[in-house]
Amino acid sequence: MSMVLIGNRLSTDELQAVLNDPATVTTLLYGDLDDEDAEMPEPELDLDKSWHGIHYLLTGTAWEIGEGASAAILGGEEIGEDGGYGPARILRPELVRTIAAALDTLDVETLRARFNPAAMAAADIYPDGWADVTDDVFDSYFAPYFTEPRRFYKTAAANDQAVLLAIT
Repeated sequence: MSMVLIGNRLSTDELQAVLNDPATVTTLLYGDLDDEDAEMPEPELDLDKSWHGIHYLLTGTAWEIGEGASAAILGGEEIGEDGGYGPARILRPELVRTIAAALDTLDVETLRARFNPAAMAAADIYPDGWADVTDDVFDSYFAPYFTEPRRFYKTAAANDQAVLLAIT
């Protein structure tokens, strides 16, 4: 099974609902699991399997989280049940604004300069197989996915929203 990162922007009411009852996380991410006819909602952010590579390109590390853009993928406070790859994470509006501002200072060329398949293989960046990758993978895979978190966080920050992330 693949590990993919999904995210949704949360209104003030949704944020409060999650803080009051962490079980709400499941409904916000996956819909009503008790209703067999209910469709799973589409996430507002879907980085597929690129999430770990994007994190590496933002931080230069496999798992460390620092200030600014480095919190975009793995940052936030754990909340709710472990969904198999850890609990979801909530990023409050203040952090969302910080991330959005930091992502806005980065461009595709900056990340392209950081792309090093051998280093990613050595750091065990998910998914495996980076040692066999050529540099053109950055343009075909990472560049399009990098634009998504920039758009997502910019919209959330402009609307003073929180963010809910999960690796599923």
